[in-house]
Amino acid sequence: MSKIKITRTRSGICRIDAQIETLKHLGLRKVNHSVVLEDTPVVRGMIKRVEHMVKVTPVEG
Repeated sequence: MSKIKITRTRSGICRIDAQIETLKHLGLRKVNHSVVLEDTPVVRGMIKRVEHMVKVTPVEG
C-alpha cells in the first residue's frame, strides 16, 4: 500500500464536534503537526471530512 503524509493547517476552534474528533482519530493534535498513514478508503473518507483543515502529500518510498 502507498502512504500519505497529512499535515494539519488550521485550528479546530469553532468547528463542529465531528471534525474535531476526526482530527483526533487521524492523530493530528496541533497546527503544523504531521502524520504518515496508509492510503486506505477509511483514511481518505476522514480526510474528505476535514479537507479544508489539512494538507495531503504522497510519500515516496
